[in-house]
Amino acid sequence: MNPEATPRRTVLLAGAGSAAALATGCGSDGDGDATASPTPPDTTAPTTSEPATSSPTTEPASSAPAGEALTKTTDIPVAGGTIFKEEKVVVTQPTAGDFKAFSAICTHQGCIVAKVENGTIDCACHGSKFRITDGSVVNGPAARPLPAEEITVSGDSISLA
Repeated sequence: MNPEATPRRTVLLAGAGSAAALATGCGSDGDGDATASPTPPDTTAPTTSEPATSSPTTEPASSAPAGEALTKTTDIPVAGGTIFKEEKVVVTQPTAGDFKAFSAICTHQGCIVAKVENGTIDCACHGSKFRITDGSVVNGPAARPLPAEEITVSGDSISLA
């Protein structure tokens, strides 16, 4: 054996270590910590399948007082919904007069969902889609449904509960 040649075992071990380092940097497709997720899109305005006629409140849902008006029922399209990015909530109206609310945070890696159309709530980060009727997963990579949020409908007003 040539004393100046690198032993084959050293080369193989070094290559395996490099591959492990590269694989670690590729991220996760599991339900792990949302800190590895990409930066969520701009959260300055509501996103809807139709333009909203009023702006959402500026306080996040966690600090908004119970009963604070979120929007009007006429601002939520039938068979669609409206995303309130500041409050991190999406309100849907699967059928006329039937209002539902879900977290707007995708259960895959924590991105804010981007749109509501064709009966689904869609996340643009990785393509997950959720049903507007119950928040269940239609298309992954998300494996868990969007959690339901509490709202109150009184007359033509929708409020966070």
